[in-house]
Amino acid sequence: MSLQQPLLEFIDYLLVERGLSEHTLSAYHNDLRQYTAFLKLQGTESYATTTRFTITLFTKEMRDRGLASSSIARKIAAIKSFYHYLLRERLIENDPTLEIERPKTGRYLPKVLNQSEVARLIEQPTDLRDKAILELLYAAGLRVSELTCINIIDINLTTGYVRCLGKGSKERLVPLSRTAVTAIRLYLDDVRPTLKPRAQERALFLNYAGRRLTRQGIWKLVKDAAREAGITKEITPHTLRHSFATHLLENGADLRSVQEMLGHADISTTQLYTHVSKRRLKEVYTQAHRRA
Repeated sequence: MSLQQPLLEFIDYLLVERGLSEHTLSAYHNDLRQYTAFLKLQGTESYATTTRFTITLFTKEMRDRGLASSSIARKIAAIKSFYHYLLRERLIENDPTLEIERPKTGRYLPKVLNQSEVARLIEQPTDLRDKAILELLYAAGLRVSELTCINIIDINLTTGYVRCLGKGSKERLVPLSRTAVTAIRLYLDDVRPTLKPRAQERALFLNYAGRRLTRQGIWKLVKDAAREAGITKEITPHTLRHSFATHLLENGADLRSVQEMLGHADISTTQLYTHVSKRRLKEVYTQAHRRA
């Protein structure tokens, strides 16, 4: 069996059995294709003959190329998952990754906007669709992939909730602000019908060809709005998710509720935002206190 066939079967397994998102599948596939290409250069013809030393050499090559520790850690995680799968499918007899440790990456504090910057950002678009997108990204703390997947049926403007599917197809309900509800209603009433969606198109947000809006389209929207708002920080759609969580905690929301709204499986991931919030409070103190 070639090196390629088990890899394709593993990706199918992640899609069908694990229900991973398209973005995550693409990351796994790219990392493992890079690893497979390395094995071919080493003259390896079967995963059964790879050893811990082989994987260590791959790690060293990535480091020599100047890859960040976080990128190498992600690749090692993908390789570990792949070999676990091969062992379970009895395609190999021993797992060479058992004693392989991922590089220590440290925890970074995400960039956030303050509440004034968020307001300026959302005020920029004159297009009702674009304003509704920014309102929803911030109001519900959505990942950009989650926003593109939202259908009209997932929005309940009467009760003020949005239903979204997060990582691993986990469903959650997130409340919406009044301004987000108003913006989405205006978009649905005045704009979406003019985009000439196909009869079967269920997507909430459409591009100007009447099709589901892409992640790239939303990235461009956020970048353009930030530039027009005079925000010099390097931001992405995910910055609004970070800002959503940080502002909730700064204003007294409890950690468990924020975890639920973000769709985090592990509360330690949510706790990262408490550090961001404390940093912000320190900045406010330093600016406002006479003896700071």
